[in-house]
Amino acid sequence: MLTQIIKFIRVLGSEASPIQISMGIALAMIVGFTPLWSLHNLVVIFLLIILRINIGSFLLAWVFFSGVAYLLDPLFHSFGLSILQHEALHGTWTDMYNSTFWRVAHFNNTIVMGSLVISLLAFIPLVLLMNILIKRYRTHILTYIKKSKIATFLQSSKLVTRLSSMAE
Repeated sequence: MLTQIIKFIRVLGSEASPIQISMGIALAMIVGFTPLWSLHNLVVIFLLIILRINIGSFLLAWVFFSGVAYLLDPLFHSFGLSILQHEALHGTWTDMYNSTFWRVAHFNNTIVMGSLVISLLAFIPLVLLMNILIKRYRTHILTYIKKSKIATFLQSSKLVTRLSSMAE
């Protein structure tokens, strides 16, 4: 886990575009919040491969959001239940359930429906927030750390060199 955190900190300071990193985190939120073996996660993995998104940030964020999902499952369940029980959508849900494709997608499951809708609603705000935070990290914190005496000492340290070689 320590090596993953070191890799993530390296990615934050690397030449990778902030949008690639923030998109990886936001896509990981969708996969982490929803049950793993869902049909829509194949679409997310396809987007991850096609759009040149940072895979390291995706993997670390996926682990984080999978842990958070267990805490949010009651919220996902109640939100998904309210969507599935909405009076105006009964005909839509019945038609979808009668179709084999939508039945395989498991949208009739309250946790799948709730977690997917919440993660899709939070997707764009998370991308924008992470993009701003990464840019601020690079301009303020990273430049301050690189100029500090501790950083120059650690860069010459054998322990940090060994940890970095383990992280690669």
